[in-house]
Amino acid sequence: QVQLAESGGGLVQPGGSLRLSCAASGIIFRFASMGWYRQAPGKQRELVASVTGSGFTNYADSVKGRFTISRDNAKSTVYLQMNSLKPEDTAVYYCRTGEQWGQGTQVTVSS
Repeated sequence: QVQLAESGGGLVQPGGSLRLSCAASGIIFRFASMGWYRQAPGKQRELVASVTGSGFTNYADSVKGRFTISRDNAKSTVYLQMNSLKPEDTAVYYCRTGEQWGQGTQVTVSS
């Protein structure tokens, strides 16, 4: 059974940083493509960043240069380092692999 557990969300001021973590179990992690998505109130869920098993990364235009996705295969964990956060980054952030989603973690950027 695939399970994804996100952590690291919270309240941060504009310009601040957060690092999200997603611990995976029930999969052969090193082969799995992993993605971070977000959903703001009243908006559709959107892809933020993804990383393949071979390490190829992809980012939404809105986060390029500010967010970095990475993975630690030894820990079966994918990370999302978020810098220079803006109020418009406020959303619930979800980890995904295949058709499996995590429960989400809230990120709020506000002064």
